[in-house]
Amino acid sequence: MLVLILIGAVAFVGFTNGANANFKGVASLYGSGTTSLRRALAWGTMATFAGSISAAMLARDLVARFGGRGLVPDAVTQSPSFVAAVAIGASATSFLANRLGFPVSTTHALVGALAGAGLVACGPEVRLDALGKNFLYPLAFSPLVAMALSSLIYPVLRQFRLAPEARNPLLDSAHYLAAGAASFARGLNDTPKMVALLAVAPEWASGWGFWMVAMAIAAGGWLDADKVAETLGRRVTAMNPGEGFAASLVTAGLVTTASLHGLPVSTTHVSVGSLLGIGAIMGKAHWSKVGEIALAWFVTLPCGAVMAMLALAGLNWLP
Repeated sequence: MLVLILIGAVAFVGFTNGANANFKGVASLYGSGTTSLRRALAWGTMATFAGSISAAMLARDLVARFGGRGLVPDAVTQSPSFVAAVAIGASATSFLANRLGFPVSTTHALVGALAGAGLVACGPEVRLDALGKNFLYPLAFSPLVAMALSSLIYPVLRQFRLAPEARNPLLDSAHYLAAGAASFARGLNDTPKMVALLAVAPEWASGWGFWMVAMAIAAGGWLDADKVAETLGRRVTAMNPGEGFAASLVTAGLVTTASLHGLPVSTTHVSVGSLLGIGAIMGKAHWSKVGEIALAWFVTLPCGAVMAMLALAGLNWLP
């Protein structure tokens, strides 16, 4: 029974992840007026799905990292109740964020859930040093790197007239390709983190697990992304097509690089950081909304931890 609960919980993590994150790669297409919300979402969902399936071959390092090994004793990571609690904690956190329209990080929710379930399962044996080194440092630095890169790259592209303020067919094509690449990279980086939770069910931790998570992410993005889409596309910063193209280019480059090196960055942080870097240098950033998003990011990790603690306490009562 615990294995069935685990599979269902991982599928729900995928659904809530898609709802909260599928639009992140294509937010600039909508925010810059290059296309409509639904067309941007359709393109982002298709590209994310392709990245999710490709992750089975290209990003397996992240599967090992998000199984919890190194953070808690190996024996704990083999417990279906522990892993199911992590999945429930992460999905509950992302679901709450979706309802409120905040683009939070499923990666952060998973990290918090791993730590919270670990504290209940083995108390002082949780290695907090591994939590910082393997998870929190890449998550903390990724938005800062994205902000710095986008604020440097956009002026260069603009100087060489590669990021004009008005739309044209060449810019639109390049923008679609960059946004698609960012969405592909998101699928590549996020999918293994969820498949890792299926390691205690070996028949699901291979190809079948990637397909299930990929389909759940696609379904969540298509059916439940509207609130987060409005926040990312219109409320972080105003942008023209050239600025949107530059932000997508930075997002795609950073997340792809991180995925191929097994670094658990957050596409949310990179996407928002890329948009904000350009918005800041152009004086267009909506700082009050950025502050709200930053607060949601701060709350995500402890929320995931508490949800996982409660879930594991409940699962331990099952026969």
